[in-house]
Amino acid sequence: MAPTQRAVVTALLDECGRTYADEAGIRLRDTPQPLYRLLVLADLLSTRIRADIAMAAARELSEAGMRDPASMARATWQQRVDALGRGGYRRYDESTATRLGEGAELAAREYGGDLRRMHERAGDDVRALREELTRFPGVGPTGADIFLREVQGVWPHIAPYLDAKALDGARRLGLPDDPAKLRRAAPDAPPEVLAAALVRVALGKDAADSVRERAGSA
Repeated sequence: MAPTQRAVVTALLDECGRTYADEAGIRLRDTPQPLYRLLVLADLLSTRIRADIAMAAARELSEAGMRDPASMARATWQQRVDALGRGGYRRYDESTATRLGEGAELAAREYGGDLRRMHERAGDDVRALREELTRFPGVGPTGADIFLREVQGVWPHIAPYLDAKALDGARRLGLPDDPAKLRRAAPDAPPEVLAAALVRVALGKDAADSVRERAGSA
């Protein structure tokens, strides 16, 4: 007998229910510093590199004091390269260090270093907010989706933000691939946690197998 959708969702959250921001050490709140750190993480995750390396690099940048646009812009290019390297982000460290500096300058110039102003500019228009995010060097559509998936817990009007990658994870588990139906299948799950869990399934066969095994034994 196949497990119920509720059993699959419960297993999914038990196995994979942690946001990437949380794993990178970002306590996400609607305040300037954690929002900027999430933007940096989204940039790092959008490159073709393992997620654990991107998160380690984000932690190293933070530990080096580069937690807001002003400190990122003040850091030298070499300091950014060194922090990325300590996190294992070596293949793209030089180009990423340049992008992070340019992005910090854009955040300071356009939003006074406070991404809440970007949010205010876009209003309730999620498409406009996504377009604002893609203005940052290196973020692009993939990085914008990552940011929006993670930030929906503190910007709730975005929810449910379940992009193509999250919906791919849902299909792998036999869950609905329509955002509204998927939310009804997981009414108690924080949307950012559900989205992150589904992405982990989409990115790794082992994660999908673990969820199925756990759901089947429930």
